[in-house]
Amino acid sequence: MEDQRDIIDINPPEPETPPQAETSGASSIPEDELTRITGDVIRSLKTVYDPEIPVDIYELGLIYKVDLDDDRLLTIDMTLTAPGCPVAGEMPGWVEGAVRGTDGVDDVKVNMTFDPPWTPEKMSDEAKLELGWL
Repeated sequence: MEDQRDIIDINPPEPETPPQAETSGASSIPEDELTRITGDVIRSLKTVYDPEIPVDIYELGLIYKVDLDDDRLLTIDMTLTAPGCPVAGEMPGWVEGAVRGTDGVDDVKVNMTFDPPWTPEKMSDEAKLELGWL
């Protein structure tokens, strides 16, 4: 009877790093600049707070999509915790103002959507911890 052995590859291939965000293909903006802009935009979004919840809108999961096109137009799709939110008319302006000064972004457009509706499951663990939910 032959012995069966497991073969262990001592030089396994490097695991692929998943992209930070969904991309739609090649961009004319260099990758290192996109990485910097992404970090700057996230930092800016984290300065905007829902006035009723002491957590920033990024960690609350209110930002659904951020897209920077080759013309450097930054488009943000976002929602609110509820359609009847008292700052529904003001929040898109706050978001636009927060990211407008980002180096490498020429223009900003903020779209409000309620599809899919926001739920607490969209919050990050950081937000849940801040609210005492963890």
